[in-house]
Amino acid sequence: MTDVLFPAASAAPSHMKGTTVKKSQWNGSDIPLLTGKIAIVTGSSSGIGFETARVLAARGAHVVLAVRNTDKGNAAAARMRAGDAGSNASVMTLDLADLASVRTFANIIHDNYSRLDLLINNAGVMIPPYSKTADGFELQFGTNHLGHFALTGLLMDLMLRTPHARIVNVSSAAHMIGNIDFTDLSWERRKYRAWQAYGDSKIANLYFTYSLQKKLADAGSTVTVTSAHPGWTATELQRHSSAAEFVKGLFAQPIEMGALPTLYAAVGADTAGGEFFGPSGVMEMRGYPKPTSSNALSHDMCIAAELWAASERLTGVTFPL
Repeated sequence: MTDVLFPAASAAPSHMKGTTVKKSQWNGSDIPLLTGKIAIVTGSSSGIGFETARVLAARGAHVVLAVRNTDKGNAAAARMRAGDAGSNASVMTLDLADLASVRTFANIIHDNYSRLDLLINNAGVMIPPYSKTADGFELQFGTNHLGHFALTGLLMDLMLRTPHARIVNVSSAAHMIGNIDFTDLSWERRKYRAWQAYGDSKIANLYFTYSLQKKLADAGSTVTVTSAHPGWTATELQRHSSAAEFVKGLFAQPIEMGALPTLYAAVGADTAGGEFFGPSGVMEMRGYPKPTSSNALSHDMCIAAELWAASERLTGVTFPL
């Protein structure tokens, strides 16, 4: 197998119109063999992360399940092997709400691997009661954005030496309510609004995607960055909202479908750096994956630059570009 993970991944803006998925019902059976490829999936003990990791492992990749709870991670790996004896997965501790844990995880990856083909930044928290990370950041912004920003930066050297590696940042349709207040990133002066904080963290994922893709393209790197959202999918994320749990039971699509936009962003043959993928059904709530567009605010590169600078300052992580 060649070093080209999936051909034709070129840089293009995520809001580019006219891009089409060649097959209208793309699914896991369309993924080529990934033998010899190394993938990391954060938050992969359940939900979309588990399904993403399961499919990649079934296609031959060695998948690192990067999880906060290793008991759940080991149980997830056992489920994978029970479904497919050939699945190759390992479990490692990663707490994205603790930058010391992120650094320890990155060091262990460097000690054990000489390449990294796929980094899928999937883990996240959604509308919890107000709390802070180990480093004092509001939990959703600190976990969903800053933790993944730091992780990606600390692993970037491995990806730069891996031809045609890909990074996928899992965002959400909730990015449309995002509007980051740089004067109060940890909600210490404002009345806490969990949904607003979640939307802020999800639009941050997109600013990160578009900024990093531009930096990589300017550096002439073959590493590409894409993003995806799962639509309305039945996962544990909604556990902090009784209303969301109720509606989930009525309308949400199964996890197997919800994982497809992430998988397409990771391994689709005709994706481009900076693209954004979501379900193709009504209001992008469910359906097979397609290229889509994030809102206009997410493409404001002045905000993106301010977020990048703040993220470097808060995490102490810079990118070797």
